[in-house]
Amino acid sequence: MIDRKNILRLTALLLACFLVPALAPVSAAESASPATLTVAASDSTELSKNQADYVCDGVNDQAEIQAALAALPEGGTVALSEGTFNCAGVIAPPAGTTLSGQGPDATNLVFTNDGRIDVDREHVTLDGFHVEGSGYSSGVKWLGVITVRASHAAVHNLTGTADASIQAVFLLIHDPAVYAPTLEDIEFVNCKAVDTGTYGFLHNAWGSSNKVIKDVRYENCAAINCGSKGAFNPWITGFDFAELNDIEGLRVTNCLAEGNLESGFHFEFDPKVTDAVLENCVSRNNGQKPYPDRPYQQSDMSTHYFGAGYYAPNADVTFKNCTAESNSLYGFYTTNGGKLYDCVEKDTGAGKTDYTQRQPAGYYSAPCRSANPSLVMENCTSIDSHGYGIQIDRASNVQIENFQMVNPAGIDGKGSSLGGQFSDASVDIIASGDQVETLVWAKDNQNAQYTGEITSDSPKAFLVEGGQNVRTEGMTVAPASA
Repeated sequence: MIDRKNILRLTALLLACFLVPALAPVSAAESASPATLTVAASDSTELSKNQADYVCDGVNDQAEIQAALAALPEGGTVALSEGTFNCAGVIAPPAGTTLSGQGPDATNLVFTNDGRIDVDREHVTLDGFHVEGSGYSSGVKWLGVITVRASHAAVHNLTGTADASIQAVFLLIHDPAVYAPTLEDIEFVNCKAVDTGTYGFLHNAWGSSNKVIKDVRYENCAAINCGSKGAFNPWITGFDFAELNDIEGLRVTNCLAEGNLESGFHFEFDPKVTDAVLENCVSRNNGQKPYPDRPYQQSDMSTHYFGAGYYAPNADVTFKNCTAESNSLYGFYTTNGGKLYDCVEKDTGAGKTDYTQRQPAGYYSAPCRSANPSLVMENCTSIDSHGYGIQIDRASNVQIENFQMVNPAGIDGKGSSLGGQFSDASVDIIASGDQVETLVWAKDNQNAQYTGEITSDSPKAFLVEGGQNVRTEGMTVAPASA
């Protein structure tokens, strides 16, 4: 028979053996996760420096950061301390690693001498720091302070700025010389580009193969005052999703574009845009540069002007519950596949006074006839446009339901313009206001049906000029004084 006292003594001895190592003092490096290495800035606290695996001296700090990244196993993290890291070179995270800081208000990476972060390997995460870049040479000016060229990247909680010597703060680009497969599965969460001399967020592609960028996600990101600190070129936008690249499966949610030189959210005309959705976004005070002072000429780039809250020509883009406010020329510019649901435009054209060369419109679609339907609008609103509330010309297969237009200032006495080869369309509109003689102007329509209600004392509040088979039996005009 086993002695019960001996069993108790043996149990106590075993517990002591397990507890002694747990209670023994360990170094900071030993207490950290084996997959995490820490790097302290030269101006961080003494505590941070004492606990760090690498300590920077304030010169070429990218060397210590890169050394820490190189020492990681796949899946590891380099954690930067609070403070400023002065980087005069490139940081290139290996595949499957994370570079993190203590938040954009605490950790700052200052890049000079063509320094930047290149994400050229898959499954890299950047999280929680601020970047600023300046003084780039001509050899790298087409890159970004953060340049993403490989798939499955996550960019979280970053704020950045740059001067006018580089193309973007955040650049997503397919470069076949660096990464040949299709560029896909990239996300930006809680990222901001602020007070820049260049683009905030830019997508692009080099070469002719794999130009499509797929499944990119933006959530709670912002581009503010891009182009306010000089200008890389005259076309600086907050977000440019399709420059030379095609794009498929874009999702942009709860994002803000404000005070940018040109458009807030932008797609170029030529790229193929498929399955793009912008939801709960706000675009305001964009188009900060002056209107051109002479007529548009295709060969004269100085006469080109976007000035839009949302610029999406020739694109399969859906806008849900998006707002455009006080943008210089257009609130929403959508053609050839645009779909807008529950969107609001306010004060388009605010801050501009001479409309000789450019005429603002809250919603603009021209030309718009290569898709069927070419334009869908449901439950959208225009309020106090300084030009047209809505302008759709050279368009067909347009479907507009419950569009509300309030008090447009109009152009030449017209609050809206629906005409010029406008065909095979249904327009349901509720309009009011006393600034124009004609609230709804249907000119040279073909096979168009109008329904809704106009509130106005003007005898020309609803004006149909020319055209064929324009059905208006569902449209009523009620006096404003009733």
